[in-house]
Amino acid sequence: MAHTVLLVDDVPELRAVIRQTLRLQGGFDLVAEAEDGAGAIRAAAHHQPDVVVLDLGLPDLAGHEVLTRLRAVSPAAQIVVYTGSVTAERMPLSDEVEAFVTKDQDVSYLVDLLSRLKWRRYEKARLEIGPDTSDVARARRFVAEQCEEWDCADVVEDAQLVVSELVTNALIHGQSQCELRAGLSDAALRLQVVDTGVGMPDPQVAGEGDEHGRGLLLVSAICAAWGVEALPGGGKIVWAELMRPLRDPGDADPPPRAPTDVPDETTSIGPAAPGFEVSGGTDPLPPADVAAAVASVR
Repeated sequence: MAHTVLLVDDVPELRAVIRQTLRLQGGFDLVAEAEDGAGAIRAAAHHQPDVVVLDLGLPDLAGHEVLTRLRAVSPAAQIVVYTGSVTAERMPLSDEVEAFVTKDQDVSYLVDLLSRLKWRRYEKARLEIGPDTSDVARARRFVAEQCEEWDCADVVEDAQLVVSELVTNALIHGQSQCELRAGLSDAALRLQVVDTGVGMPDPQVAGEGDEHGRGLLLVSAICAAWGVEALPGGGKIVWAELMRPLRDPGDADPPPRAPTDVPDETTSIGPAAPGFEVSGGTDPLPPADVAAAVASVR
């Protein structure tokens, strides 16, 4: 299966060379190109690529801002910086990318590096819902089904609560369809709701008599993190992450067994020697009788 790539660079000629080299290398599907930071964020939010090749010298947004926002809208993407505008030593977030390549290295070096990336496990699924608020029930079923398929039932109840709040907000305030996305890594379940509505969700402190207003506070309480990313051109992504419980590496090991050469009082090990009661319930023989019984079977 080909890995999907988003290519971000403001030099069309360089994008053309990288595009052709990826095609010759094979194993990659170039799903989108962008010449500025805003276009990169829109494309990453829409395509959810496996890898982003990112130039930091873009005309509209600083490199660290583009990187941070790409992480927010496309959490599964591996980011490989390919730039001539800054060195790794001067890039504050250089340790948060999968690779940092300067443009004094040729394109073939870059593409070979892409082919040697260690691809992380990240399950993805999406569902179009709305504009009817009754679709909240569909969203809850969708999350439950994905958790069952991905073997992460340990977070399903919290996930359904989070989805109910995020999808309800999107359908009521956005007044249009929205897209629900679920993504699973080894560490967390990430839920995203993408809508085209205006405004941003804002946690409110509800009064004692209020029927609504506590939803985002609940999301904040049960999630490891949540946030909102405005999309260039309109719309937003509201996301939340539920950490999976840490597991003891020995959890899957079989339960310890008693030594096989020391039978307990409830275990039958075959025909008993004369004078022995193996299955329990009688008083033990005196030591002298035990010695006599052992001698009789030798």
